[in-house]
Amino acid sequence: MRGVTGATDRVVVVGAGFSGLAAALHLAGRGRQVTVLDRELVPGGRAGRSTVDGHHFDTGPSVLTMPGIIEDTLAAVGADMSDLLRLTELDPAYDARFADGSNLLVHREPEQMAAAIEAFAGPDAVAGYLRLREWLQTLYRVQFDRFVAANFDSPLSMLSPQLGQLVALGGFRRLDPMISRFITDERLRRVFTFQSLYVGQAPQAALALYGVITYMDTISGVYFPAGGISAVPDALAAAATQAGVDFQFGTTVDHLERSGRRVTAARTSDGRRFGCDAVVLTTELPVSYRLLGGAPRRPVPLRAAPSAVVLHAGLSTQQRGIAHHTISFGAAWKETFHELISTGTVMSDPSLLITRPTATDPSLAPPGRDTLSILAPVPNLAHGKSPKWDSDGPKYADELVRLVEERLLPGLGASITARHLLTPADWARQDMVAGTPFAWAHSFSQTGPFRPGNFPRRTDNVVLAGGGTVPGVGVPTALISGRLAADRITGPAHERRGRRARSVPTGGQV
Repeated sequence: MRGVTGATDRVVVVGAGFSGLAAALHLAGRGRQVTVLDRELVPGGRAGRSTVDGHHFDTGPSVLTMPGIIEDTLAAVGADMSDLLRLTELDPAYDARFADGSNLLVHREPEQMAAAIEAFAGPDAVAGYLRLREWLQTLYRVQFDRFVAANFDSPLSMLSPQLGQLVALGGFRRLDPMISRFITDERLRRVFTFQSLYVGQAPQAALALYGVITYMDTISGVYFPAGGISAVPDALAAAATQAGVDFQFGTTVDHLERSGRRVTAARTSDGRRFGCDAVVLTTELPVSYRLLGGAPRRPVPLRAAPSAVVLHAGLSTQQRGIAHHTISFGAAWKETFHELISTGTVMSDPSLLITRPTATDPSLAPPGRDTLSILAPVPNLAHGKSPKWDSDGPKYADELVRLVEERLLPGLGASITARHLLTPADWARQDMVAGTPFAWAHSFSQTGPFRPGNFPRRTDNVVLAGGGTVPGVGVPTALISGRLAADRITGPAHERRGRRARSVPTGGQV
């Protein structure tokens, strides 16, 4: 594995999102002096937060999986997750609602899920689900350590016995056809393939190896922290501070000072200089490349993932019949992916992720009220003819409210007393490529060693981390990205606690 040579005693990490916090914790745990610079006033990066009229809105990720990775990240400095973070496992993980009026509660435990599927689709579907579950578990075991949680120097780095196993498992086939081998009910297939949207692909086009995300969702389990998702970066930052990491918030890095091929300092817009032996850039990839002086050449331009519109709403009443996470599937399926990804138009019959965090933590709203968010996938700003989101966004949000009223919650609009709307225009103002928080789509040519690498060759001591580089988008992968960056600087840690397959935290549940 290529790595930073020479002194690495002082490291500057630019960005206090999940990947930057993870890099800082691993580096501090390996004896480095770490300074984290972030333009925001609080940690979290894309995992932002906003408070409107007493309602707490998580303005970034809403689905949290693989808490064992959070635990390992904190353990890098000897911190115990149960002292810093209280997690609740969501059961059901999702309530899947369909256009025909049916619904399925998605459970992690196989016995519960089998019973739910039998009532939903019959005993034959249960047999298929159990075979699918075994396939997903095997896919995860084969893939995770070697292909998700590992650095690559070139495509040749993939050559291993595990690669042959991954091929034999069908990992390089398409996700929807592979799931169809186990499950024929079209509604059930949606439950086990919609996760491909997290990586910017339609289920019919996504590589089957991204069934690893289905594993994380439906087998590993979905969790929620007391205080909202933003409690996770707060916990990571608290552990890092205790370990001696210096945080400088409200600080924007505008250029890197060099001596030959090495960066010697990060310079900020307010004129400060932070000397260093190595740098971890977790800024959005175009910003990182600008700081480095240019992007690597690629034979084919990178393609951004679809974006999203998210309406966060404070409600005057409680919606007790709605689960923490509800997936509202439209009647259309393949057609909407064609609209979203191929033609670049707003979905005519969108499937929605509706999140009600107050179902788990009522403190996120004033007493007697609720907090709700509605997420709709939309085209990114580089593809198709996007609406003028600054002017059209509120009208589209009203359409989403009417859609949720028709499908699930009559009278929802009348109960909304507070709003916080995010559109592709807002993501673009945060420097996110093509106005999408999901970075580059995970097509074959943008996966693994073909994804933008984390050790660009323009310098000898700058490493990248975050959703735009390896291993990709998502909270678990962002944390892994930070550890992979630390490995480039110090070499891999001699011992890791290896909670690769464990999903249940050791304590601190609420």
